[in-house]
Amino acid sequence: MAFEGLLEDPVIQKYLHDLVGPKGMPVAAAPPDGEVTDEELAEVLDLELNDVRRALFILYENDLAAYRRVRDEDSGWLTYLWTFHYENIPDNLEEEMYRLVEALEGRLEYENSHQFYLCENCSLRFEFEEAMEFGFECPECGTQLEAMENTRMVEATEKRLAELRDELNIEAA
Repeated sequence: MAFEGLLEDPVIQKYLHDLVGPKGMPVAAAPPDGEVTDEELAEVLDLELNDVRRALFILYENDLAAYRRVRDEDSGWLTYLWTFHYENIPDNLEEEMYRLVEALEGRLEYENSHQFYLCENCSLRFEFEEAMEFGFECPECGTQLEAMENTRMVEATEKRLAELRDELNIEAA
């Protein structure tokens, strides 16, 4: 198996699991060398064919698998021969990190530009405008809403952003 070392990395295992889910993980975790059909994978892994196909198409959509179609001369049936391209995983993970940076920057902007109120009974958080509409009372339980300090959330977001920027070697916006 060409991807053995790569698949031992827990980060890559989690990435693959998040992509294909628990039913597709046997497909993602055991890519064969060379070409294989979905039927062969289902048989070897003792999985439902639909679960194998779903995992293969998710891997395909993420540039981690490719297929070629072969038409049987006699029956006219199409056979899909799959190959795995896990060498693309590092680039995919880097793209995910850039998307996370963008999302965290947006979250940080949101947290810094709004004032929040909290219902301590229901653990519901409201923006100032929402809290004002409800007369600073929780619409669920009627408890008085308290001003919420979000400094810890802002600091944690800033810390995570700094770590990601450092890892990606990008400057703060």
